[in-house]
Amino acid sequence: MAGQVKDINSSKQRRKKNIILGFNIFLFLLPALFLFVSILIAPIVMNVFWSFHDWNGMTKDMTFIGLKNYQKLFSNSVTLNFKVALKNSLILALFSVFVQLPMALGLALILGRKPKGERFFLTVFFMPVLISTVVIGQMWLKIYNPDYGLLNSFLKLIKLETWTHIWVSDPKTALGSIVVPTIWQYVGYHMLLMYAGVKGVSPDLREAAMLDGATPSQVDRYVVIPIIKPIIRVSVIFAVTGSLKAYDLVYILTGGGPQKRTEVPSTLLQEQLFLANKYGMGSAISVMLIVLCFACALLITAAFREKDN
Repeated sequence: MAGQVKDINSSKQRRKKNIILGFNIFLFLLPALFLFVSILIAPIVMNVFWSFHDWNGMTKDMTFIGLKNYQKLFSNSVTLNFKVALKNSLILALFSVFVQLPMALGLALILGRKPKGERFFLTVFFMPVLISTVVIGQMWLKIYNPDYGLLNSFLKLIKLETWTHIWVSDPKTALGSIVVPTIWQYVGYHMLLMYAGVKGVSPDLREAAMLDGATPSQVDRYVVIPIIKPIIRVSVIFAVTGSLKAYDLVYILTGGGPQKRTEVPSTLLQEQLFLANKYGMGSAISVMLIVLCFACALLITAAFREKDN
């Protein structure tokens, strides 16, 4: 009987200690939880709320319209064509994944073999990431300039005057004029992520594969790449979600033109919020961007997990 009482008291003391420990953990997490809710969760909830209303963002008058803002997004409106903007973002994402990331992986694998001047090349390739996107946009505007731009001048120098173009003002080449500097700017970012993973591969694994007769390219393909696959997955997520959120470079180079051919969701969002004063529609666009980014991240993670299985 005394033993049972002792066990009950011990159980009560353990429960009390667990409650106190849980309360202390909650107190320590409370500041971070407050920041997380106030900076991330609350704005998302407010955007969802505003997206169901017709509101100009200045007066207190709000009209509940339900899902009409979302219906307008996918209508064939000339002034508000979200489908074209989304298509342009997906084109940017495709080029980022299938052009930019292979280039970054190739550079990371080459630099991972410790070539001469390794640190120098790392710095050179990563330098565009450190430069402000505004500066990069202005620089590429000068390169694309039809009169004195470096691109047209080079084409004239090699006797290809017929290839000279008004690059950012032509609907046929405007989107491509955005893709090139986007790839150029961020290839070094993804290269550095993958380079860190390549350098983390044990030299013993490389040496064992080389002793078995593997060539350097086979070592990269069958040893290094499978090991750094989690980093590749992160790079793919960053590339896709970054393309969906693209704004500053597009705004500087083309402003969404010509003829709205280079419109992306973020420039459309800016237009609806600050030029048209349609905060309900702008909120609907932002909610769609959040949903698309989360959905793409989940799909990419699932695709890599399926491939691993």
